[in-house]
Parts: sequence; structure tokens; C-alpha cells
Amino acid sequence: MDQKQQSSEVNSLNRRDFIRDGATAAAGLAVGLGAGQNAHAATDVTKTRSYNPQMTYRPLGKTGLWVSAVCLGGHWKRVDKMVPGVFKGGGWLSADLNSEGFKKNRRDVVTRCIERGINYIDACTIQEVKAYAEALRGRREAMYFGFSWYQEEMRNPNYRTAKALLGSLDKGLRETKLEYVDLWRPTMHEQSGRHTKGEVDEMMKALETAKKQGKARLCGLSSHDRPHIKWMIETYPEVVQVVVTPYTAKSKVLPEDSLFDALKEHGVGMFGIKPFSGTNLFKGDSSPDSPHAAKDDELARMAIRYILCNPAVSAPIPGLINPHQVDNVAKAVTERELDKAEAKELEQAMDEAWAKLPADYQWLKDWEYV
Repeated sequence: MDQKQQSSEVNSLNRRDFIRDGATAAAGLAVGLGAGQNAHAATDVTKTRSYNPQMTYRPLGKTGLWVSAVCLGGHWKRVDKMVPGVFKGGGWLSADLNSEGFKKNRRDVVTRCIERGINYIDACTIQEVKAYAEALRGRREAMYFGFSWYQEEMRNPNYRTAKALLGSLDKGLRETKLEYVDLWRPTMHEQSGRHTKGEVDEMMKALETAKKQGKARLCGLSSHDRPHIKWMIETYPEVVQVVVTPYTAKSKVLPEDSLFDALKEHGVGMFGIKPFSGTNLFKGDSSPDSPHAAKDDELARMAIRYILCNPAVSAPIPGLINPHQVDNVAKAVTERELDKAEAKELEQAMDEAWAKLPADYQWLKDWEYV
């Protein structure tokens, strides 16, 4: 049996195992996620931020936190469909953060997340941190906040010492008027090579220091290199509590030497980025009046349902550009397992999505087997 056939068997997870009652899920997920998770069975899920009985909550590793089964990713790649002219340059990071239309859009999305019980935001750029800190102003305790100031973190050679990283965190807190972040997860190299052990040691020192100082409640990292992530989890088990890394609607668990082996053994939480392979899963352009809007909504829900069949993924974190999209992914959490016809349709749609991946997204194919 080849690796893909074995992986298919390993991944024949039954959606019935994805139990929606919070208290029951605690015990059920603990079995699948390792002994370190059992503490969640005794915690009261209703005490999590923005608890909504219509939302499912999953353990964030062994951190003691419950996060909604789908969370909010920081990207707003097609927000110009909602706020025309907001992009001032060639891409979504050029968005005018001071635009009243943009600020209202982000606040409306965050408001709907809170209303639907979605309780974590993952912000990984300077622009995202500023935008979501503003959108949460006056209601900071409604959502957990993940922080990465990636332009001044590990990808930048000038920020590979503990001193420089801590200075970047302080700058981010100061400029956004945040007193602390719930998760500091510096963004590391993607495909351009691994960091040296000395550089990783410096990052871990910075994470531990920030936690001791009360500036970060939890510590973690974001990387696109599976073996490197696995090594860091195993080498720094007392520091790495959460990882943020790709997991798409085409990803499958490797039958041997999977990243999930390390996640389970050490009780590490995982947020899955790129659940829709960027926007490549969709036929339309995300405009509300797109003729493909209804089908794209359906594909988005199927992708979320597929990902949630892996209990070791704490939550997928899609970027969302309007309250309707928030409602749509929240709806996915309540839907049944994919039937055979839906699974086949999603597989075909993902094959098409991967066939049209742009050159700078070809690396995503390395995440078919995790």
C-alpha cells in the first residue's frame, strides 16, 4: 500500500466524532489529542470568551483555552469588493487603514464574529495588528488575540535576537495600545530556508521572557516547514504551545512521522491557515452580487467541514470580508459530515484550485500530507 492509500485510510474520520456538545467534546477530543489534553475535560467551556451555545469549541492544545471551531484569520484579500478603492497599492496590505469604510468593515466583521461565538483573531502583519486592535477597541476581552508583527520578526535578519524581537513586541503593543496579547507567534521563514539553532534559541528566549513579563499569555510560532516545526516542538516543548501553519481542504494526515504526532504528544494547539487555498477554491471574486456567490459559500462550508474532521486542528482561520461570510463559516460548524457526493465535489474543486495556484503559491502543494 503506498503512502497516499495509507493516508486515505488514516483520514477516514467519521464526522460523528466531531461532537458539538462542549462538555462531551472535551472528553472525546482528549482521547484523540493525548493525555496532556485531559485537563480540558474538567474546565467549563461556557467560560470561554464570547461563548455561544450554537458554536462548537475545541481545546487549544493543553493551554487550558477553548477556541471556537472556526476562527478569524487576519487577511482581507478581497475587501476591496466591499470597500471599493481601499487598496492604495498593488495588493491587500496596501489597504488604507484610516479609511472610514475599511474601519467599519473590519469592526462589522469582528462584531458578527463575537455574535456568532467566534472568539479568536489571528493577526500576522503590522497592518492586521493595527486594524484588529482598532476593531476590538472597547471590547478587548471578547476575543483572544494572536499577534505577529512579521515585518519585524524572524523573516527580517535584523530581528533574530531576543532583544530585537522583544523590542518589536513592545513597539506593537505601544502603537496599538494593547496591554498584552493572548498568543505571540512570530512568523518564521516560509520556503527560503530554515533558521539556525542559535536564531531559534533567541526566539524561544524572547517568547519565554514575554510570557514572564505578562505581555503574552501564550507562546508559539508560524512556519511553513513541517520538519522544522516538528523539531521545534520536540526541542522546546515547554515553550511552544501553539503553531499556526497551513492545513487546506486537501490536506491529509501522514500515516507515519506526521506533524500531528508531535502536536498530540506535547499537547500543542494548531490553527490552520489557507483553508480555501488562498481564494483559489472559489469560482467568483467574492463580490456579494457574484453569480457564483451561492456555490462559493457552499464550497467554503464544505472545506471547513472537511478540516474539522481532524480533531487535532484546533481551528481553521479563514480571512473573511463581510458579516455574511462570518455567518457562512459559522453555519459550517453546525452541518453534518460530508456525504460521498459532497466529498467527491470538494475533491474535484480542490484539484481545480491547485491546478490554478499562482507561482508564489505552489509551495502549498507540499501540505497535502501533513
